[in-house]
Amino acid sequence: MTAPTATPPAAAARAENGGPGESTGSRIVRALLTQRIALLAVLIVVVVVWFFVLDAGGYLTAAYDFDYMSSALITAVPLAMLGLAELLVILSGRGGIDLSVGAIVSLAGMVFGFAYGEWGWPLLPAILLTAAFGALCGALNGFLVAYLGFPALIATLATFYGFKSLAIVINNQSPISTPPIQNLFSITRSVQLPLFGQYVPDVPLGLFTFLLPTVLVVWLLLARTTYGRRLYAVGTNDVAGRWAGIPVRGTRFKAYLYAGLISGLVAVVTVAQFASARPDAGVSGNGMALPAITIAVLGGVAITGGIGRVAGVVLATLLIVWLNAGILLAFVGNEGSQYQLLALGAVLIFAALLNGLTTRRYGGSR
Repeated sequence: MTAPTATPPAAAARAENGGPGESTGSRIVRALLTQRIALLAVLIVVVVVWFFVLDAGGYLTAAYDFDYMSSALITAVPLAMLGLAELLVILSGRGGIDLSVGAIVSLAGMVFGFAYGEWGWPLLPAILLTAAFGALCGALNGFLVAYLGFPALIATLATFYGFKSLAIVINNQSPISTPPIQNLFSITRSVQLPLFGQYVPDVPLGLFTFLLPTVLVVWLLLARTTYGRRLYAVGTNDVAGRWAGIPVRGTRFKAYLYAGLISGLVAVVTVAQFASARPDAGVSGNGMALPAITIAVLGGVAITGGIGRVAGVVLATLLIVWLNAGILLAFVGNEGSQYQLLALGAVLIFAALLNGLTTRRYGGSR
């Protein structure tokens, strides 16, 4: 019986890099398919240049310039944060998904409205209460999924309905718009960057007070902690993880808890943006959950779990935000918002097809 022959390192490297006979174009295609960060960067440039060209040709209803792009970033704050929440739960595997994040935003926003707007709590304790309440909602999802074995789709759909209805009835379907809540709008204002701010457009303050801290913490959690390594392992193969001594249930439970905590912080952001604690803040229209899931998938998060990066979610958010901002200027009246939905659906299909193609041909995106 002939012993199997090991693949030499040089041959393995040629297989990974495409081999000496592969054309430059094929290598570029391979790089764009396997390196989601590079693909997203290229797509952002294409979208921005395209709308700049349309603006120069007079095809838009208003100027699409750097000032407009900067002001549009205010919508990136909640979208990117919820995209990171979906990143955590999808990474956990076994069909991990959270359809309730928008409803948590609505309900936690009402809790924040009561604490800060009516009970007279100081701002920081009110924010901590809201984040803790969001984490409690996420813990309920995690308990249903990780410990009771409910499919994530069913469990979070059920809690979506529950959280949504509680948000509506908790204050008799009325928003909370007391003076302290209205004054919170100031934390969403645009500010000038230090040192070189006079040369670039002002940037929404929420990028620095909420989004960047969340991005940093989630990146550290996934890339620099034992929990992050366990989450990737559980999402890739939870059976192997269980045999390796990883607490699979606890790891998956914490992913949903952290997603709920982030949703609680998003509730504070939305209350400040609306200058009102609205019971439908996270569920009105098409809600916040579906755009967040779209951003996560577009960012390279494999729906099967175990694959995904923070940078991909952030770049996917920028792509969606600047694409939507351009679409609003390309159409008159309500048409723009409808074409935004069309674009969101097309992007989701594109991302799903791309993830499937990458997995089949190259073994996953990086």
